[in-house]
Amino acid sequence: MNSLHFLYGKPLSKGDMRTSNSDFQVQEILPFLPSGEGEHHLLHIRKDGLNTVQVAEMLAKLAKVHPKEVTFAGQKDKNAITEQWFGVRIPGKETPDWLSLNSESITVLSAARHNKKLRIGALSGNRFKLVLRQITQPEDVLQRLESIAGSGVPNYFGEQRFGHNGRNIEMARQMLQGRKVKDRNKRSIYLSALRSLLFNQLVSQRLATHGLECLDGDCVMLAGSRSFFVAERWDEVLQQRLAEKDILLSAPMWGRGQPLSSADALAFETQVLAEYRADCEGLEKAGLEQERRPLLLRPEGMKYQFIEPDTLELEFSLPAGSFATSVLRELLDYDDVTERLWRERQAAQEGNPA
Repeated sequence: MNSLHFLYGKPLSKGDMRTSNSDFQVQEILPFLPSGEGEHHLLHIRKDGLNTVQVAEMLAKLAKVHPKEVTFAGQKDKNAITEQWFGVRIPGKETPDWLSLNSESITVLSAARHNKKLRIGALSGNRFKLVLRQITQPEDVLQRLESIAGSGVPNYFGEQRFGHNGRNIEMARQMLQGRKVKDRNKRSIYLSALRSLLFNQLVSQRLATHGLECLDGDCVMLAGSRSFFVAERWDEVLQQRLAEKDILLSAPMWGRGQPLSSADALAFETQVLAEYRADCEGLEKAGLEQERRPLLLRPEGMKYQFIEPDTLELEFSLPAGSFATSVLRELLDYDDVTERLWRERQAAQEGNPA
């Protein structure tokens, strides 16, 4: 991630992220309310120190259903305090005592019946409340916060998408070369990681080469939707719509089918992806379709204050599928304390220096 282009230049300040789980809090934003009836149960759960799969397994055990009957809208970190939604399909059965799950690591905030399955991605976004500590240059951080609030940050996929030491990318390439992976979920994770790598490279090189300049043939997305159209020529009307954030520049999520950009934009994307031809062909053969993703990510409802001279409290909301770490990397050179400690433990177990 450090090799990717910084929109505002590399941060001058250092700081610590996730010194404890309470320093990284996430709340899922569900775009609908439970209907109150149906064979599905929607549970709003706060978890601390558990990953999403662990909670899903606990729900399946309590409800006495197969794990595939438990769904969730998004994966959330283990090393955080998160509030997220789970769905459990229990046809023709009594309602389990969901509150019996309550412990130091889990709190059931609400439970209600619903008439539809909760699916991956069924979120409008996430609200983050973060505490960043040991900040070395608060003035630089404050200037960057103002810039980020106005223009956003590159919409990079975060390092967690790629696994420890980029293992998901390695596994994806081995799989595309013939290695068998039976687990359907793992196959999806590996392909998604590879596709995300290509997107990050395109965004990085686009911003490094052209900044926020528009290119003829850009595929632009309508704000708040997946709809798009091609800007064959950038006239004053389109420039104004872009300035007002009604439309957004985008980059490709690679897959089969004709590229969605044209002219100068297509020529640039083709040039960058030439280095990744084998990856592109592999994604096409795997059946992924051409999609687009916004080039920039704009946090909404930003609030921030220094609660100590070197400690920042920061809140913002992001649309589903976006990464808080992509905001933070433009803010400061952060040390993810829990990740560093994990690496040190792994190194100690393997008998290597950290």
